[in-house]
Amino acid sequence: MSRGRRLSRRTLGLAALGAAVLAALLVLAGLWSYRGPGPAAKDGPVTVVVLERGSGLSEIAGTLEEAGAISSAGLFTVMARMTGAASELKAGEYEFASRAPMAKVLADIRAGKVVRHMVTIPEGWTSEMAAEAVNRQPVLTGLATPPPEGSLLPDTYQVQRGDDRSEVIARMRKARDELLAELWPKRQPGLPFDTVDEAVILASIVEKETGVAAERPRVAAVFVNRMRQGMRLESDPTIIYGISKGRPLGRGLLASEVAAATPYNTYRIDGLPPTPIANPGRASLEAVLNPPKTNELFFVADGTGGHVFAATFEEHQRNVARWRAVERQRAAAAAAGGR
Repeated sequence: MSRGRRLSRRTLGLAALGAAVLAALLVLAGLWSYRGPGPAAKDGPVTVVVLERGSGLSEIAGTLEEAGAISSAGLFTVMARMTGAASELKAGEYEFASRAPMAKVLADIRAGKVVRHMVTIPEGWTSEMAAEAVNRQPVLTGLATPPPEGSLLPDTYQVQRGDDRSEVIARMRKARDELLAELWPKRQPGLPFDTVDEAVILASIVEKETGVAAERPRVAAVFVNRMRQGMRLESDPTIIYGISKGRPLGRGLLASEVAAATPYNTYRIDGLPPTPIANPGRASLEAVLNPPKTNELFFVADGTGGHVFAATFEEHQRNVARWRAVERQRAAAAAAGGR
């Protein structure tokens, strides 16, 4: 074999070795770029990225690179295909810690670990107040209009950026309907109301009458006992709803308001008002559907945030007198403090 031919083969071998080494280095560099620390966040400790619904792999990769969450859209695309994640990437809002590895970014998007925002509807809020809370959530879209009173289930709901506000309200309504479908068949027999709607109305009154969770069953029992005896409910919150649609008055009721004949004045009407006066929570719904067996017909504030209950009007009058004395003491103390 000629010397030239041997040199040619040697040169080819060295070239092949060099190419192999180079390929290995490129693979190692790619793995380091994939599994090693990613780019630093441009502002603050995290990088926020919103992946729009309907985005394809290339668009997702480009959005991530532009936001600074990854260093290479091309490498992200390759790794998404190699790992089988390409068809499983989920839209939504994501937060990636500064210098998060590309592997972590890809895994989070594949798992759909989106940022969750919360909308809380407290028990006893009106539907108008609930719609206002949904409309105040800046990550949502569209406009929520107040649904019928009492049609929502108070709770804390997770929402995602871009969710439609009307759909969030629909979820709250569905949650209430599902709860009633669970509770109504288990109701106590012989209750003095016949429909789910009537149960919700009474539960809304219970909800507004006490903020003490442990009292709800006793308050419900008082109203159920009154309805069974044909007594009027005489609930102040129903009058307030007729005046302000449930907004706090910031004062006590006037004698003229208690005497006014309105559809919501349960001092003047028999039975239940025409609609709920708020959105009752699970505890109040359970309380009216399965009230405890008592003979109590009255309750009044006890000065500690709760109520004292009575079975007779005479006992109730004594309780009222004690409450009036507490009110006078507080008024005197407030007047003395203001001097």
